[in-house]
Amino acid sequence: MISIGTPLVWTLFVLFVLIALAIDFLALNRQGSHTVSMREAAIWTMIWVAVSFLFVGWLWWYLGGTGSDPVSRYLAYAKALEFITGYLIEKALAVDNIFVFLMIFTYFAVPSAFQNRVLMIGILGALVLRTIMILIGAWLISQFHWIMYVFGALLMFTGIKMWWAASQEPDLGNNPALRWIERHMKLSPNYDGEKFFTVIDGVKMATPLLVVILLIGIVDVVFAVDSIPAIFAITTDPFIVLTSNVFAMLGLRAMYLLLAGMHERFHLLSYGLAIVLGFIGTKMLLIDIYKIPIVLSLGFTVTTLAVAMLLSLRIPAKPGKAGTAFPFTSKPDGGSTGEK
Repeated sequence: MISIGTPLVWTLFVLFVLIALAIDFLALNRQGSHTVSMREAAIWTMIWVAVSFLFVGWLWWYLGGTGSDPVSRYLAYAKALEFITGYLIEKALAVDNIFVFLMIFTYFAVPSAFQNRVLMIGILGALVLRTIMILIGAWLISQFHWIMYVFGALLMFTGIKMWWAASQEPDLGNNPALRWIERHMKLSPNYDGEKFFTVIDGVKMATPLLVVILLIGIVDVVFAVDSIPAIFAITTDPFIVLTSNVFAMLGLRAMYLLLAGMHERFHLLSYGLAIVLGFIGTKMLLIDIYKIPIVLSLGFTVTTLAVAMLLSLRIPAKPGKAGTAFPFTSKPDGGSTGEK
């Protein structure tokens, strides 16, 4: 499989990701448990988006985008478009991911001061899972070309499923993963600060915060299975696939904190994402008949998502059903009373 990822480029990218994560973790540890303001979340969101486009600008320059060799210029523009298209698709899917995180946090009444750290753990898990799955996907495609058709069919199915689910009221209480956790773990009825385990009447129990972490990990796996085939429809270059995914995930914590209060405004976004996934699935199924240009894919993705967001602002959301109360109870400050 052809890739632009030389040992030097891979090394620089890994070093950058490690530095970025270290900065995020150090800032989180320095600030401690606190409620992040909209202004802080907006600033960090813009920083991560700017860093992503600085990276693709550097990549375009590194591949010879400013040079006189037409082959190098073509390669630079092609890879830059692949990255941007993949980044936008993964970023849009990350927004849907964010709304699921919000549902979990709301259902478990996670104190806002604790959500920051939970998000960082969830993002780290997502990065590891996606890296493993991307490497496996790249190997499968290099060995079995027909796997592209499987990915295409999976994306078509995911798009249909997302379109259907967009009109349904989510019911986390009947989620199979949650019901399995409840059957196999002793659960505390209250939070105990940011601890994952607590002791009540001499019995060690998992706190609701651990359950939230486990559910977010499961969500990461589900979304990775849905979104990774989407980027392989844009490019099979492992370097572009991984970097676009990682850069889309790096700003997820700040973007969640920014969008947490605006999820109802973009209630039609899932329909837009369903259309995009259907389009990408079709592109993958037609790969040996007609290769849809990257520019067209980028234009279709941006237009569809923009229309979905604009219509969301113009068309009011239907009143949703009241959420099911979760059997756990927690104090607003995240403290534990030890009561059952």
